[in-house]
Amino acid sequence: MRLEGKVALVTGAAHGIGRAIARRFSAEGAHVVVNDINKKGGEFVKQEIVESGARASAIPADVSSKSQVDAMFDQVFDQLGGLHILVNNAGLISPMLHFLDENADEKWWQKIINVNLTGTYLCAHRAAHHMARNGGGVIINMSSGGASRAHRGFAAYDASKGGIEALTRAMALDLGPYGIRVNTLVPGSIDTSDMTSESREKRGENIPLGRVGEPEEMAGPAVFLASDDASYVTGHVLTVDGGMLSQQRSATADIFPLSKYPKLL
Repeated sequence: MRLEGKVALVTGAAHGIGRAIARRFSAEGAHVVVNDINKKGGEFVKQEIVESGARASAIPADVSSKSQVDAMFDQVFDQLGGLHILVNNAGLISPMLHFLDENADEKWWQKIINVNLTGTYLCAHRAAHHMARNGGGVIINMSSGGASRAHRGFAAYDASKGGIEALTRAMALDLGPYGIRVNTLVPGSIDTSDMTSESREKRGENIPLGRVGEPEEMAGPAVFLASDDASYVTGHVLTVDGGMLSQQRSATADIFPLSKYPKLL
């Protein structure tokens, strides 16, 4: 019950990592506001939480729209009296396009930047104004290994995530004196879409821990950053990736591959 008495808004919480964080926050005592552009999905997660005996609300909104973000926050403040924790989880990955693809145009670029980076800004900006006037709070952003490395065909996505990490540092400096902590989580290869066993095994070969992660494995670190256990942590990027970013080469291409590892009994 580390979040007892807190109100937490989790964007993009109808599935995957957002859903896992929303469910875990509720188990820790928070009243969770489930946001997603998918109204039906958000209501489903809300009902899951309520049926578990916890408290939750669901508010659909497109985080790339300022008017919808403002309406969402107005509803949170009017109905729940305030906000203590914001998790900026909503984001787009696709369409994945090579930089020279004829469809990699301004419309493609802007769509991903608007949701991932501008959406994070709009929600954080609104939350920060409230938190600064009401004793502080916590903002958790969601990045990717693409912020510090690169994916093929992910120029817009990687740029948006690099921007989120830069924004996190800037916000931590600007908002620290007002009692607001701002941090970022970096998921690795997380199974958020029911991977086949073959796909899970193949991806796991390139991860030092030997497997892909589960959405629930992002929820524990999120609780830590949201709780008083992290009261002196701000401006930090916490990577939860099974060791992916710590390696020089992928395991399948390494000069010392997994096949050379000793077989211990």
